[in-house]
Amino acid sequence: MMVSTGILVLCIVIALAVGAVGGFFLARKYMQDYLKQNPPINEEMLRTMMAQMGQKPSEKKVRQMMQQMKNQMK
Repeated sequence: MMVSTGILVLCIVIALAVGAVGGFFLARKYMQDYLKQNPPINEEMLRTMMAQMGQKPSEKKVRQMMQQMKNQMK
């Protein structure tokens, strides 16, 4: 039994499209989970940045900025 070349090519193209879309969403989900568990900036880095900008990093200000960053991640 021979399968026509057109149907074979169509199946390959559909499989590639499904794989690309599925891979994109899996990679996106993985990166979101990774950034939630390992935020790019922690409190110590924030204090250092504030000190470099000439601000005295109070604990209240640091916590407030960290909370703003967490809210933006959601």
